[in-house]
Amino acid sequence: MAKIYYNKDADLKVLKGKRIAVVGYGIQGRAQSLNLRDSGVDIVLGLNLKDETWRRAEADKMKIMSIADAVKSSDIVMMLIPDEVQKDVYDKHVAPNLRKGMVLDFAHGFNIHFKRIVPPKDMDVIMVAPKGPGALVRETFLAGIGVPALIAVHQDHSGKAKQCALAIAKGLMATSRGVIETTFEEETETDLFGEQVDLCGGASELIKKSFGVLVDAGYQPEIAYFEVLHELKLIIDLVQKGGIEGMWDGVSNTAEYGGRTRGPIIIDAHVEEKMKKTLKDIQSGKFAKEWVAERDAGMPTLNRLRKEGAKSRIEVVGKNIRKMFD
Repeated sequence: MAKIYYNKDADLKVLKGKRIAVVGYGIQGRAQSLNLRDSGVDIVLGLNLKDETWRRAEADKMKIMSIADAVKSSDIVMMLIPDEVQKDVYDKHVAPNLRKGMVLDFAHGFNIHFKRIVPPKDMDVIMVAPKGPGALVRETFLAGIGVPALIAVHQDHSGKAKQCALAIAKGLMATSRGVIETTFEEETETDLFGEQVDLCGGASELIKKSFGVLVDAGYQPEIAYFEVLHELKLIIDLVQKGGIEGMWDGVSNTAEYGGRTRGPIIIDAHVEEKMKKTLKDIQSGKFAKEWVAERDAGMPTLNRLRKEGAKSRIEVVGKNIRKMFD
C-alpha cells in the first residue's frame, strides 16, 4: 500500500530562512509560486524574458530576477517549465549556479528519470507534483482545501530531502488532502502511460472513431457529437466521484447492460496488447528519445497533427455545438 502523508507529517518550518527560486511562471509555476508565497515562504522567480509572463508576475507583485541570479540567491530551485525545454535551461542557466547542499525540485520526473538532467551528487533532488492543473491548485488553495500531490526523492544528500518535499507540499496545501509517496521512475512512466493510452491519446481516438462510425452510417454530426463527446464529461464526473461501479449506479439499466457487455468487445485483448507495447516503449526510453528528437527537429510531426486535428470533422461540428453552451 502507498504511504500517504498529511498535515501532521509535514512542517513548514523546514523552509524557514530558505529562499525558493521558481524557474518559470506558466500554469503550474504561477499557482505554486503564489501558494508558497501566501504560505509565508520566501519566493523569487527566475525569468529571462520581459514578456507577457514577466508582466503578469509583476502584476502579481512577485520578486523577479534572471534565472541565473535567482538560482544564485536561493537554497531550493523548483523547475516548473515544460519538459522539452528543461535541459536547455538547466544546462545554460541553472547548473552553473548550483551550490553544494542545495535542493532541486521537479513537478514531473521526465528529465531526471531519462537522465537528460544529471544533478551533482552533493545536493538533494526531489519531486512535488500536485495532481491537478495550475488553475485548480490555486483555486483550491484560496478555498482552503488544496489538491492531493505526489512526492518522491531521487537524491537524499542531506538526509532531509523528504522533509523538504513534504514542507513544499504543505505550503501548496496538498497535505491537507493527502500526499502519496512514489519514485521518479513510477511517476514518470505511469504519467506518460496514462496520457498516451487513456486520458489524452486513447480517449480522444475513441471519441473521434466512434463519431466517425455514426456519421458515416448516416446520423447527423450534431447528434453524434452530443452522444460520443459532450456527454462523456457527465460519465467521467460519475467515475471520478464514485469509481467505475459508482458510475454504473448512476446510469440507466439499459446503459449499464450495454456498457458492461459491449465494452470488453471494443476494448479487447488486442487493444490490451497495444497498451503493453506502448508501456514497453515508455519503460525502455524509446518514447523519450523520440520526443526529444521531435522537439529538436522543430516538432514537425506534432505541428502537422495539430493542423490535421483542427480540420477534422468532429472539431468543425464541435465549434458550433460549443457555442450553444456559451
